[in-house]
Amino acid sequence: MNWDLALRLAAELAQMSLFAVGGATSIYPDLHRRTVEINGWVSDAQFAEMVGLSQAAPGPNMLVVSLIGWKIAGFPGALAAFIGMCAPSSLLVYGLSRFWERHRERRWNRSLTAALGPIAIGLTLASGYLVTLGAGGSTAAFVLIGITALATLLTKMHPIWFIGLGALAGLLGWV
Repeated sequence: MNWDLALRLAAELAQMSLFAVGGATSIYPDLHRRTVEINGWVSDAQFAEMVGLSQAAPGPNMLVVSLIGWKIAGFPGALAAFIGMCAPSSLLVYGLSRFWERHRERRWNRSLTAALGPIAIGLTLASGYLVTLGAGGSTAAFVLIGITALATLLTKMHPIWFIGLGALAGLLGWV
């Protein structure tokens, strides 16, 4: 067990947690950059697998940080990743929510609230793009990803069906 590596991951996540506007998926691009490109802790494929697993599992999307922590430093890594991701942003949100409520009717408050929506959507789309690049190793994989994205946007089918379709395609060796 590597506590030094776990603490390093916690420090990285503590910084990112403060910018997780719109949820944990909004930090995926930076998380990918830091864990795959800069530190080389996981590969593109491993990152995509952990994101997929965290999305398929019940619970919060931020489960991916615990999976990454577990991969690089075992239980200490998972624990440090969870604390690094949750503690700073939770403390900040607690303090800011009290301030926000006191100034709820101010013009600057309404303007800022309206501006944060598009930022969160853009960060989430960037996350999807990076995960697609890591998961799509073949033309068939990109086609399956495209079909899934369109079907998710245009139908009311539950995403678990698309996860199952991807798993079946993988088992059959199509992707």
